[in-house]
Amino acid sequence: MTKLLSCRYNMDTNRVEALFADGTTIAIDCIAVEDEYGHTPTQRAELDWLLYNKPLEYAQMVLRGDMGHYLALGCDHGRLED
Repeated sequence: MTKLLSCRYNMDTNRVEALFADGTTIAIDCIAVEDEYGHTPTQRAELDWLLYNKPLEYAQMVLRGDMGHYLALGCDHGRLED
């Protein structure tokens, strides 16, 4: 796989669209990712936070298979404040 250049979240299709250095593009189905990894409300909130704020990192983690490990770390970017 070549270098991942850019990503953007397309709210209309609920996909992260990724562009690689060789011109290849892919679309990551965010519903499928959420179904696979979003087992708790906190995990789903973290996935949403990543989509809106860091789509490139989201795509990299999905493509490397690191999303489960990332969520297991207990990140709380998407957590609502009391």
